[in-house]
Amino acid sequence: MSMNNTVSSEQKTLDIICLGRVAVDLYGQQIGSRLEDMTTFAKYLGGSSGNVAYGTAIQGLRSAMLARVGDEHMGRFIREELNRVGVNTQCLLTDPERLTALVILGIKDQDTFPLIFYRDNCADMALAPEDIHETFIASSRALAVTGTHLSHINTRAAVLKALTYAQKHGLRRVLDIDYRPVLWGLTSLGDGETRFIASPQVTEQLQQVLHHFDLIVGTEEEFHIAGGSTDTLTALRRVRQLTSAVLVCKCGALGCSVFEGNIADDWSQVQMHSGVRVDILNVLGAGDAFMSGLLRGYLNDEGWEQACRYANACGALVVSRHGCAPAMPTKQELDDYLSREHAITRPDKDPHLNHLHRTTTRKQHWPELCVFAFDHRNQLVDIARATGASEFTIPELKMLLLEGARQAAHEAGLLHNCGILADTTFGQKALNDVTGQGWWIGRPIEMPGSYPLKLEHGNIGSQLVSWPKEHVVKCLVFYHPLDAESLRLKQEALIDEIYRACCQSGHDLLLEVILPRDAADQSEHYYTQIVERFYLLGIQPDWWKLPPLSPARWQEISQHIERYDPECRGILILGLDAPESELKSGFAAAADIPWVKGFAVGRTIFGEPSRQWFSGQINDEQLIAAVKQKYRTLIDYWREYRPAL
Repeated sequence: MSMNNTVSSEQKTLDIICLGRVAVDLYGQQIGSRLEDMTTFAKYLGGSSGNVAYGTAIQGLRSAMLARVGDEHMGRFIREELNRVGVNTQCLLTDPERLTALVILGIKDQDTFPLIFYRDNCADMALAPEDIHETFIASSRALAVTGTHLSHINTRAAVLKALTYAQKHGLRRVLDIDYRPVLWGLTSLGDGETRFIASPQVTEQLQQVLHHFDLIVGTEEEFHIAGGSTDTLTALRRVRQLTSAVLVCKCGALGCSVFEGNIADDWSQVQMHSGVRVDILNVLGAGDAFMSGLLRGYLNDEGWEQACRYANACGALVVSRHGCAPAMPTKQELDDYLSREHAITRPDKDPHLNHLHRTTTRKQHWPELCVFAFDHRNQLVDIARATGASEFTIPELKMLLLEGARQAAHEAGLLHNCGILADTTFGQKALNDVTGQGWWIGRPIEMPGSYPLKLEHGNIGSQLVSWPKEHVVKCLVFYHPLDAESLRLKQEALIDEIYRACCQSGHDLLLEVILPRDAADQSEHYYTQIVERFYLLGIQPDWWKLPPLSPARWQEISQHIERYDPECRGILILGLDAPESELKSGFAAAADIPWVKGFAVGRTIFGEPSRQWFSGQINDEQLIAAVKQKYRTLIDYWREYRPAL
């Protein structure tokens, strides 16, 4: 082997390259329904290799995807989802002639998971030998392929070429048998659910390549097809005759077994690495999660016992959740579970574990936020009426406010640290315009000025179904620890309902708390009590929005966040209609508080310019300029105490 053509282990930039199926999964949301009757679907990253690339990345491995996707929205979605978690996609090629593969799935019951593969001439099955580059393969420590790509002459040739390079450059070679009879043309197109049909032809094609691998993973049924026998040990013995690879056989809830040498004569001689018992919601994707955990242990040389612990736990967590890739645990989540696994009888019901999954799988991070809040409704109606303007011009005003925000953010170099708060009553057009542009976007749900809290559009759960996932639920509550008990309990119950709905839907929650204006005691120490009170109720908002406070009070609130929810995104300082100088002092007081990430200010910025615009004193361009200047002033004040990130 020429050293000029190899990459030393110290130079390896990747841990694992995943070659095979990558698709979009559309999961039916009506659990218990026939697929024929399902009406709404959740869109996830899917495909066995795509899932493993994703799963290994969130387990801390440097993973890459080697496949094709279409030159369309679904292909871009797959690329963005993989990139978001750090998967290398330089060899995830864009196919200009074919569409991204698609799978439609349902969950009928614990044993019935109807699915349809839409893979006729799809992009990932067009992978060809010319797509396989030696330098890319050589840059990794391991190559993982799936059995589906051995089912077609072109993809099979691509796999064999990749395996040849992998052997040349000393990569560990891994096979996930991934047997789907429908993808080998053995059953009807609508029968994607069937997991096993005996086929001498498939067995022969698999057996021709088994000697290429160092590790082979499959269910009992998958080893049946690889070994040509429906008796598992007999099948494993036949596989062993053809390869010296380590064989990992998955046995469902029982766990898995690892075969490094000869295959035992009966199961009493086989060590079983126990699985985790959970109530099954969805078995689809569990095998990919299992593989992701197994590869973490295998590639980090932690031994088979530890690798199987990772694998079994990953699989168990996924079967209790909806979806494949998004259901997979992160490294932090998995480590937390394994550190206390004996104390958790139902990992799918463990609040801390579920909170970790929610917070460690967030799609975007915001180390700093300068938010222009113009979600005001009553205040703008009042200004319009006072100046004799029609409230029907408020939507136009909000589009101008958005333009002022854009210009200020651009001049300030905020990049992805800018945001808006806008409503649907008057600001729907502004929300539509900025969505998908990388901004932080919050939307209010409270009835303006309500005390006790009421929701503007009724039940929160029914609202969130139609919200973009990137929109943050903003809820303002007027709350005082000295409120009458009946009032406090009523408001707390509604906030808890809002928080649970956000956990279910996947939306972030910003909880804004202001002491009631008519409260006799406005002491700032009550904010410390309020934050702890909500945490003790089990409410963990992603964001807090609080008024300017003293450094001592910020320290107390920070201690509560660190104790009760270190995964909290942070705090934004609210402005009400405070003068700029007062807000500057508030920014200074929070300068040494890392949990305070920025501000969300509205009337200080738009109040006077809006009044002048409504009354005809300034035109559109002058309004935009005034708003831009005021927003820039606050950004500059913030940056005076916090250097730009």
